Amino acid sequence: MRVGAFVLAAQFPGQGHGEALHRAVRTAEVADEAGLDSVWLAEHHFVPYGVCPSAVTLAGLLLGRTKRLTVGTAVSVLPNTHPVALAEQAALLHIASGGRFALGVGRGGPWVDLEVFGGGLDAYENGFPEGLDLLRRWLCEPRVASVGGRHVFREVAVVPRPAEALDGDGQGPEVIVACTSPASVRLAAERGLPMLLGMHCGDEEKAAMVALYRRTAAEAGRDPHAPHVSAGVCQLADRTRDARETLAKAMPGWLRQGLGAHVTVDGRKRAMRDPAAYTGLLCDLHPVGTPRLAADRLAATSERTGITRFALLAEGSGDLAATEENVRRLAAEVLPRLR
Repeated sequence: MRVGAFVLAAQFPGQGHGEALHRAVRTAEVADEAGLDSVWLAEHHFVPYGVCPSAVTLAGLLLGRTKRLTVGTAVSVLPNTHPVALAEQAALLHIASGGRFALGVGRGGPWVDLEVFGGGLDAYENGFPEGLDLLRRWLCEPRVASVGGRHVFREVAVVPRPAEALDGDGQGPEVIVACTSPASVRLAAERGLPMLLGMHCGDEEKAAMVALYRRTAAEAGRDPHAPHVSAGVCQLADRTRDARETLAKAMPGWLRQGLGAHVTVDGRKRAMRDPAAYTGLLCDLHPVGTPRLAADRLAATSERTGITRFALLAEGSGDLAATEENVRRLAAEVLPRLR
C-alpha cells in the first residue's frame, strides 16, 4: 500500500495566500522527510478553496525541494490549457526529476475559468477526450500533428521526448484521470489510465467505479487492474473525538468560504454542500481518529475497493504546526501498521 499527502493549499478564514502556500510546501517537505510515498497537488483558480493556480509549477518547485517523493498533480485542469503545453511541462518535469513526476488531469467544472482562459463551455462539456488523447500522443510519439477538432497544427517534433529519456525506459510520466461519473470511468478504462477518485466518495461508490473500470478495460483489451488513487482526509489524535473536533472547528469555515466562491461560466444554478455536514461525512469516510483506527480504515477501504494508493489531505486543521505533526504521525504511526 502506498500512502501520500493530498495538498490543496487551502486558504482558511483569516489567512493570506502566502500562508496557505507555505503550508503546502512544508507539507511536501515533511512528507518527504517522514517517508510518505507521494504528494498530490490540487489546482484551482480564483477561489480560496485552494490558492495554487498551477499544479505543474508547484510540482516543479517541490521536486527540487524533495529527494524521493513522487510529486503528482491532482489535477491539472485540461480544458484551461493547451494539451501540448501541458504535455511539454510534464515531459520536462519527468526527465529533470528522474521520473518522480506524475500527471493527473481532469476536466474541472463549469466555472468562470473557462471564460478567462478562453476554452469556453464546449471545452468542458465535450473537449476533454480529444485533449487527453492529444496530450498522451505527445508523451509517447516522436512527432505529432493534429488535423481535426479543437487543435489543428502541422507535424512538429516532440522536444524533449520523455519516452527516450531516463536510460531508455520507454516510458513517459504516469497519466492519471480524475473520475467522477461512469462516463469518465469508461474514458479512463478504454485508454488504460488509472483513476483518481475523490474524497467525497465512500467505499461502496469507489468499489462500483473500480468494478466498472475493470469490465470496460477488459472489453477494450486493457489491463483491468490499474493502480488507482483514492483521495481522502487524514487527521490523527490520541483520541478519535479529538481528531474529529479539530476538523469540525476548522474545515466548515474553509469549505463555506472556498466552495462558496465558485462562479459558473454560464450562470447555471449550483447547490453547495452544507459545510458542517460535509465535514462530518469526511470524518466518517476517511482515516480520522487514532492511528490504529486510521490504519484499519485504510486497510478496509483497500480490501473493499482494490485500491492500494491513497492521497490524504493532512491540512484540515488549517494550522502549519498541526499539519506537520499530522504528516509525521501518519508516516510513523499509521504506515507501519499497514506494512
